[in-house]
Amino acid sequence: MTTYRALRLVAKDAPLVEEQLLVPDLVEGEALVRVQAAGICRSDVHYQQGSPRLPPLPRTLGHEVAGVVERLGPNPAPGIAPDMRVGVHYQTSCGTCRACQAGNDQFCVSGQMVGNSREGGYAELLIVPSRNLVPIPDPVPIDQAAIMMCSSATSYHALRRARLQPGERVAVFGLGGLGQSAVQLALALGASQVFGVDTNPAKAALAAHYGAIPVAGGPDAATQILEESGGVDVSLELVGLPETTTGAIDVLAPQGRAAAVGLTEAPIELRIYEDLVLREAELIGVSDHVMSELAPLLDIAARGDLDLSRVVTNRVPLEPGPVNKALSDLASFGDAVRTVIEPVEAG
Repeated sequence: MTTYRALRLVAKDAPLVEEQLLVPDLVEGEALVRVQAAGICRSDVHYQQGSPRLPPLPRTLGHEVAGVVERLGPNPAPGIAPDMRVGVHYQTSCGTCRACQAGNDQFCVSGQMVGNSREGGYAELLIVPSRNLVPIPDPVPIDQAAIMMCSSATSYHALRRARLQPGERVAVFGLGGLGQSAVQLALALGASQVFGVDTNPAKAALAAHYGAIPVAGGPDAATQILEESGGVDVSLELVGLPETTTGAIDVLAPQGRAAAVGLTEAPIELRIYEDLVLREAELIGVSDHVMSELAPLLDIAARGDLDLSRVVTNRVPLEPGPVNKALSDLASFGDAVRTVIEPVEAG
């Protein structure tokens, strides 16, 4: 039976190790994708650290995945064919439960997450349901499409959950992979101003290139935004720290909406009357994204309103050393925005 290389998490806080895995026979509705790009996401660092919980081990990480359809099992999803360039929607779903019927497939009662509860894309090959594949438009580079499957899609979902309207003002807290997408998507959706907040000057400068008003992260960030805007209509918290979550609430104008995206288990102090009631403000939780958002998102990229060429700051081979270093750098909030693994077949 054919084997393929994969980088596996085998213990909490342990470096990934390379293993050879068997390629199973495809069952009905499945697809075998040859991975051409896999983004290294901050969530992968959280999974490695066991926060909020450790995935079943051993596990191949990687949920930002794009590649080419290698083979299809019986009865594939309509519109999916061999040799097609595809992005992978990382949340599998049944399509029939109450959540799926409502279009909220991220809450499917039997769903699994690629790179967490099922094998992921830090590998040469990936087996997923063919209904989880979305064709990539020709103008979109495949490495950019890979990170759009998580960072861009989650930012797009957050802006939709926050009900962003043309002409509204936006503040983005955290200018990593999600934040750089959020800046561009907010402007593409008609935002009149987008403030980008980060403690890293290089990331703030990149956001400014994409059209944001850069704001140095820290205790004075909210005050600066309030002075320059009078308060924003939508804020996104993309870091997962109590201080940035508080800042995202503090900058809201009356009837403003703060979307909490960053992963954290830390509590925050919320003054119900001052923070929410007095301003009729909202604090909205954001969980992943949904399959139906991926095609419109890729269309935004195809028309040139979402460009991640400067967001992909590093490319590494499918080898333990470079990938583990990238995970370590991401955990320490280094300058790199997004690192993409580009598997090369062993010769």
